[in-house]
Amino acid sequence: MKAIIHSDTEQAENECWTHATGERMRIIAKFGGTSVANGDRINRAADSIAATVEQGHEVAVVVSAMGGTTDTLLEEMKFEASEEDRAEIVSMGERTSVRMLKGALESRDIDSTFLEPGRPEWPIITDEFGEVDVQETGKRAKRCAERMSEGIVPVITGFLAQDHSGTITTLGRGGSDTTAVMLGNYMQADEVVIVTDVEGVMTGDPNVVEGARNVGEITVDELRNLSFRGAEVVAPSALAYKSGDLRVRVVHHQHGGLLSGGTSIKGEFENLVDLQERPLVCLTVAGRAIRNEAGILATLSGALADAGINIETVSSGMDSISFYVDDGDAEEAEALLHSSVIKDDTLSSVTLEKDIAVIRVTGGDLQNESGAVNQLLTALAENRIYLHDVVTSATSVSLFVPWEDCDDALDLIKSVVT
Repeated sequence: MKAIIHSDTEQAENECWTHATGERMRIIAKFGGTSVANGDRINRAADSIAATVEQGHEVAVVVSAMGGTTDTLLEEMKFEASEEDRAEIVSMGERTSVRMLKGALESRDIDSTFLEPGRPEWPIITDEFGEVDVQETGKRAKRCAERMSEGIVPVITGFLAQDHSGTITTLGRGGSDTTAVMLGNYMQADEVVIVTDVEGVMTGDPNVVEGARNVGEITVDELRNLSFRGAEVVAPSALAYKSGDLRVRVVHHQHGGLLSGGTSIKGEFENLVDLQERPLVCLTVAGRAIRNEAGILATLSGALADAGINIETVSSGMDSISFYVDDGDAEEAEALLHSSVIKDDTLSSVTLEKDIAVIRVTGGDLQNESGAVNQLLTALAENRIYLHDVVTSATSVSLFVPWEDCDDALDLIKSVVT
């Protein structure tokens, strides 16, 4: 996992912004299953909420099922259940958690109420397609925010929703994160704090690498890419609801407080279709069994890096590696790669192709929608636009086409995405 690590001073400043403003804030705190796994952890959660309320801030709480409860319920469902019955059964974990935490808050003289599907004030409504009804949910979330301004702490079941007929639905895997960030957005909160069993985003998996450190700050784009590739920090579906003004922070449940610490997630995830303004060239190095030769990619890219040549994209085949660089660097880059070729018997030749455009599609539901990439490729093929290359990541697709076709290709891609 690669990310920019900020200095201790920068992180300290980041942690203390809540205190520096001295203003009343609206905070949505989400407690994951491990954070409320037993009575002691529920008490710790209640202490942190109570301390935040006592400092004058408005707080709403989103709670997951107590650690492992949902998985246990699913494992014990030894029968074919309808979607409605299944949702009702798995909802029991969250229903229990909100009652436990609400009771713990009341014992600390914190005025609170629990919200679950079926109650009049329940905020999250889905439509007939199972998608969030933005207008209705926004309206209900506003009423929930009004209760917060009256000094009441709503304790809300994560993961769950209900449709217009009152049937329980769910928000999918990681749905409690989605509940928290969605409500943070619709309730115009200042910050969403995700309380979980990891110390924010780490520079690497501490169970695998030594010296892993907390990353004080990371962008939505960086984190969403990591999340789709296995980093279990914040559910990718939740990050789609993060606006630029909404602060989101991840802290460990042992931290004991909601106002500082952990990793801050910056920015917002944008849906973009972008044409790079300048043409690129493609430099392809071929070689026998190049994929099995350790260090080849490092040698070739290092030669370009030493000359200050930026690599826009790299793609590889069975016996080749292609580098896309700015057209202005074409001759120098070709000469440098050729020098590497003649020094290594594994490599055979380097060739250059000019006048290539790249269109990047970022965001949307590319990673969730079956056939999404194929739709982009089909649009180009049906209009006889040659596809030079396609490079995909967890959250983006880069399409390489002839420069002379870039405007037509851009219009076609936009018509598919929008």
